[in-house]
Amino acid sequence: MHENTQGFTLWFTGLSGSGKTTIARIIGPEIERRGVLVDHLDGDVVRTHLSKGLGFSREDRDANILRIGFVSKLLTRHGAAVIVAAISPYAETRDLVREMVDDVGRFVEVYVATSLEECARRDVKGLYAKAFAGEIKEFTGVSDPYEEPVSPEIVIETEGEDPRESAMKVLEYLAQRGLVADEVRA
Repeated sequence: MHENTQGFTLWFTGLSGSGKTTIARIIGPEIERRGVLVDHLDGDVVRTHLSKGLGFSREDRDANILRIGFVSKLLTRHGAAVIVAAISPYAETRDLVREMVDDVGRFVEVYVATSLEECARRDVKGLYAKAFAGEIKEFTGVSDPYEEPVSPEIVIETEGEDPRESAMKVLEYLAQRGLVADEVRA
């Protein structure tokens, strides 16, 4: 394990289709190669298990994010690098999670900044088309707000950038902060 065993949470936020999960899947193994225990909490996966039965009202979205935050806190407290990829649309709720995690470790917010138009273009499930047509209510960025982070630790602009480049920027930041080793251990 890396000499700094204090855990941290790497929280990817952004619109659906922004690239959060893709970048998180790339960065996880890179962190593990540097000797840090990694756990992934993907918003869609958590919703089917930990938050089953919740809808998409603001109250339910907040409950989902706070549950993810609570699990992140527990894992972080035990020295894990927790990688979260969740839309987490409301600033107030993200701030509550930051406070929760910072109490036991470090919280690193990564804003995956991608335009609504690009997210809709990438959408293989057709969710944006349904939301634009009014078939899906409370869809973040269309009929429900997404509050952009005011001062995230990292901003990743995914349009025109390869996901691996984005992941390497995050890894470089983590190394500069001393959260992971600069190089892969032999």
